[in-house]
Amino acid sequence: MLRRIILTWKKTNLIKRISLGIFCGALLAILFPKASAFGLLGEIFVGGLKAIAPLLVFSLVSNALSQQKKGQQSNMRTVIVLYLLGTFAAAIVAVLASFIFPISIDLTETKQTIASPDGIGQVLSNLLLKLVDNPINALVSANYIGVLSWAVIFGMAMREASQHSKELLQTLADITSKIVEWIINLAPFGILGLVYTTISSRGLQALQNYGLLLLLLIATMLFVALIINPLIAFIMLRRNPYPLVWRCLRVSGVTAFFTRSSAANIPVNMKLCQDLKLNPETYSVSIPLGATINMAGAAVTINTLTLAAVHTLGIQVDFGTAFVLSVVAAISACGASGVAGGSLLLIPVACSLFGISNDIAMQVVSVGFVIGVIQDSCETALNSSTDVLFTAVAEMKNWSRDKHI
Repeated sequence: MLRRIILTWKKTNLIKRISLGIFCGALLAILFPKASAFGLLGEIFVGGLKAIAPLLVFSLVSNALSQQKKGQQSNMRTVIVLYLLGTFAAAIVAVLASFIFPISIDLTETKQTIASPDGIGQVLSNLLLKLVDNPINALVSANYIGVLSWAVIFGMAMREASQHSKELLQTLADITSKIVEWIINLAPFGILGLVYTTISSRGLQALQNYGLLLLLLIATMLFVALIINPLIAFIMLRRNPYPLVWRCLRVSGVTAFFTRSSAANIPVNMKLCQDLKLNPETYSVSIPLGATINMAGAAVTINTLTLAAVHTLGIQVDFGTAFVLSVVAAISACGASGVAGGSLLLIPVACSLFGISNDIAMQVVSVGFVIGVIQDSCETALNSSTDVLFTAVAEMKNWSRDKHI
């Protein structure tokens, strides 16, 4: 009987298993809100993904580059353009949404004691310094910019190595991918724990005071995910993009929503790219890079919360300033992963454009932390699913081009 259950479980689609995990997690949180052991499953799952992700990125990127022949074409330029375009478009949408539906927030005193970056220069310098981080430290601290830069250097150098050495690197990549597959198969149990922790905690009760702001954030992110991104995909592919969009949201977005970590979702995105039969030489680089610079959700968060402060203080904003804000938000969002605290701590950078003091800006950051239970989940889901979407769009555009040749 037990063996039959296990076989049935293995044959069941992963999305269905995750859906069952979500249901069971919610049910257990209602029935046993104090049973913290269930929440431990989620922590173990996210911990496993975060632990293997840096090694996965290094092994896949270095292996892909070492095997690449000179003169071989890559889609990375198109992917990067799509990443930057998507992030800037999301920033513009957030500005327009905040003008159409202006939201004010209650600014009192802040209890947050977290240092924010001094300006856009510091954001960019932090990002660049990550490139030359010690390779061992980059792996240990999950500094993906550093891991990527050293993986590229290592992979390029390995081009001159013997075939036997390249086979060893291929073996390392295969072994790491297999471990990732094992961890992902445990996703239903991990998601169960994450859902349990979210629902059983008291954090959701605090969201009531900021319901309208949270609603505007979620609606804007949904608009980007369901309208803007598909529009970009349609312009590139000239065919219905929604089957691909839905698959990315269903597989990558759902997992990212509960893990709330783009880094932890890298293995999930790699597996999805493999299932989509994309070129590993592209996605092994584009997916970890996207987890760093493809930050449409972060751009939405920065602009929406900044303009909420602007509306609260009665500051008038013209089109030129709004455009500059979008540029700053897009650039800042690209460096969000290099700043402790993520996108929320980049809000003071955007607020400085309007002469808003750091004290008030940090109050806005405090509001962000209150609604972070949902905001961060939606932001990560948008960011991570878009990594796969734009990687797939860049490659599928070449597929269509090849068919016409």
